[in-house]
Amino acid sequence: MSTENEIDRETRSPFDGAPDVVTVRNVSKRFTIRKDNSLKERVVTLGRAGRRHSEDFWALKDINLDIPAGTTIGLLGPNGSGKSTLLKTIGGILEPTTGSVERRGRLAALIELGAGFHPDLTGRENVYLNAAILGQTQEETEARFEDILQFSGIGDFIDTQVKFYSSGMYVRLAFAVAINTDPDVLLVDEVLAVGDEQFQKKCLDKIREFQEQGRTIILVSHSLGQVQELCDSAVVLHHGEVKFQGSARLAVKNFREILEGRRIAEAEAARPEEDANPAKVEHVELEIPGRAPGEEHHHGDDLVVRATFSHSDVLPEWRAGIKIENHLGHPAFGVDSRQLQTTHAPLRGSATVEWRLEDLRLGGGQYFVHVFLAKPNGEHIVIQREAARFVVQDEDTQSGIAWTRSTERQIGA
Repeated sequence: MSTENEIDRETRSPFDGAPDVVTVRNVSKRFTIRKDNSLKERVVTLGRAGRRHSEDFWALKDINLDIPAGTTIGLLGPNGSGKSTLLKTIGGILEPTTGSVERRGRLAALIELGAGFHPDLTGRENVYLNAAILGQTQEETEARFEDILQFSGIGDFIDTQVKFYSSGMYVRLAFAVAINTDPDVLLVDEVLAVGDEQFQKKCLDKIREFQEQGRTIILVSHSLGQVQELCDSAVVLHHGEVKFQGSARLAVKNFREILEGRRIAEAEAARPEEDANPAKVEHVELEIPGRAPGEEHHHGDDLVVRATFSHSDVLPEWRAGIKIENHLGHPAFGVDSRQLQTTHAPLRGSATVEWRLEDLRLGGGQYFVHVFLAKPNGEHIVIQREAARFVVQDEDTQSGIAWTRSTERQIGA
């Protein structure tokens, strides 16, 4: 568990003292949602009655942020929490309903890539058009044109009308234009997930190059690993409000707690009142020996999983097992009675099975445990997905789904 001093230390930015390039003060943003869908309905509801057919939605509520020069800050939150709205407000794409945003330096927004592209113009013509929209002179664009073309990988298609481009080509060219406008502040909204693997790597390399040059980056991403890898700090938004601001590691932890609360609420709402299946998973619990309930799992700790199954009839032969997946659904571990060569007594009423995973070494992050009861041939009788959850302590020393002690040394001169 993090101590109070550790949490206080991690809520302070390493860029304290640097001048602020973005200042957000008491910003709120309201949208009006209309409930009448057709033109006829809108005409009918004109006047006083029309108010009953619209509803105010506050996407942002009294946001205050100071973003210092040279920092990379992540914006986290569930879908609909206000992340993209805040980024567009910072970028000047949306005006706040109340409050103010102050900016310093040239800003480039990788938000709606290609928004300034005209489908009937060629890629080359759109490069000049889009660069002009982003504040570049024709001379500046000409000087950077070859860099834009090389980064995009469009090749000879640069002189083809963009309406004939694939979606990947379209986005790659737009990204290449935006990052070559020499921005002081770069706004990025989930665009690091576009294109193929090679292009994504080029995007990440460019982001790191900007960081080395001391540029300021504000990043919206659903990839928690990416946020921890790239960001110095992060902000967690929920229902349009700032719930946490501090180190990327603690922000990710805070965000996972929000997601878990949501998952539990959705699971309870979706659970059917009656289940015709004669088999049930009655109870599942996790234990990390030596640690308090709810405490994070540390590398090398054991993990104990207990599941109680029941069946309305007698099961002469049966198997039980567990599966562990990370938050993306990638398998991390699995085992069952057949693999362990365990034979169970006939199931009469209910039975509890315990699995002890010794010296478990998983990469940092959130993991879910699925438990199942199966026939001897492996066919599932009942499975409870996400029956339990645990969090492995994040470390800055490595990344990935596995953890190991690793060293590095140079061989030769």
